[in-house]
Amino acid sequence: MGTYVAILSPILATAGILTLAGGLLILRDTQWGLIGLVLLVCLLPFGALPFKIGFTPTFLDLILVALYFVWVMRIARGKTGPFVGTALGFPILLFLTLACASFVAGLAHSYLSAYVLRHFAEILLSVSLFFVVVNCVQRESQLVTLVRAIALAGFGASTIGIVLYFLPSEWSIRLLSALGRVGYPTGGGVLRYVEDNPDLAMRAVSTSTDPNVLGGLLILITVLTTALLFARRPLLPRRLLAVMAGADALCLYLTYSRGSMAGLAAGLGLLALVRYRKLLVAMVAGGLLLLLLPQTQEYVQHFVEGIQLQDLATLMRLGEYKDALALIIRHPWIGVGFVNPPEGSLYIGVSNVYLLIAEEMGLIGLGAYLLILGIFFRQAWKAWPAVRRHEGLEPIFLGLVTALAGILVGGIFDHYFFNVNFPHSVSIFWVYMGLAMVAVRLAEQELAFHARYGTIIAGIVPN
Repeated sequence: MGTYVAILSPILATAGILTLAGGLLILRDTQWGLIGLVLLVCLLPFGALPFKIGFTPTFLDLILVALYFVWVMRIARGKTGPFVGTALGFPILLFLTLACASFVAGLAHSYLSAYVLRHFAEILLSVSLFFVVVNCVQRESQLVTLVRAIALAGFGASTIGIVLYFLPSEWSIRLLSALGRVGYPTGGGVLRYVEDNPDLAMRAVSTSTDPNVLGGLLILITVLTTALLFARRPLLPRRLLAVMAGADALCLYLTYSRGSMAGLAAGLGLLALVRYRKLLVAMVAGGLLLLLLPQTQEYVQHFVEGIQLQDLATLMRLGEYKDALALIIRHPWIGVGFVNPPEGSLYIGVSNVYLLIAEEMGLIGLGAYLLILGIFFRQAWKAWPAVRRHEGLEPIFLGLVTALAGILVGGIFDHYFFNVNFPHSVSIFWVYMGLAMVAVRLAEQELAFHARYGTIIAGIVPN
């Protein structure tokens, strides 16, 4: 043990022990695997092993492999019930099939490398997490535990982002560069600024390396935590939830991600309109503070310039949209795959998740994606009366569904939730969708139980 600590340093030795313990827990139960996945996505999304085994696997790769291994072994041993697909099962399988078809077709004009193949496999596994979630999360207690883990892990990411933002730049660079041992970038470039100009405002990055990636994650975290805060029966102490939601919103603000702010406003606005009217008052108050405080005027100006199409980042986005439409017009049906387009004058990449899917998978793939979203929100709408009867499930369901709605609005301006270079963002998106369908199933099962046995119980038990 002394040699182990001396060689690695106390910090790395402790991290190694904790990683080993976590790995053993993950191999015991898929619940621990999902919790580990959530913690990794929020706190160390780009971490990788500090050594190669032919290639350098990321921590996300290891957790995904372990999670699927445990799930498959449980199926082989008969430890699971019948396979659950839900109403989304067939459309998601269709979407995955179309993705594979576009990937293979794209190889006709692209070179297949181990890097590309690994990242595409990560995307397939990340989307398929939907099936892992709906089949492995069977009880309300499991759902509650995962939602608490998401909220707390997101709060951890927000806290790190805020602390690094307000620390002296030299300290922040040193702390973030320390992650270079696990595959993170190092040096002065770890800090990000508006328009990449150090003379402008700094942007919060936490451990997500990119402020827009962090902003997208915080849409999901902030909306869900806010729903838990306004619940009649919160899953965590209400004061703690208030601090968590405030920190999440502050960190998202510090990212200076206008698309993420729009997505957050959409998600919280939908949450307020559907259920928690008091939230509207808080949103109006927050908006007034944003407009009136002297400290926020630079941010307001940055937002206004984006709306008026005046700043460099917005003009670059417009150029990306134009190039993306040109590519889609040339390859409208199955896209150009996930590597490179056949024309050297074009490129894959646009700050819009819908255009990006259309580039890679064509209009057919985009149609399959929109079909999944349409069926999901239709199922959520149909299940709402049953969920409203369940005090414990209601805030979880609302938080998950409205957070996904916020992400879809944010996806108009960003592309991280279906991008081969950001599999952790893809993973958390489909985990949210799977958890929402679990909440639907649990609410409908309880409603069916009361409908079947409620009369009998009422006749046996006196008033």
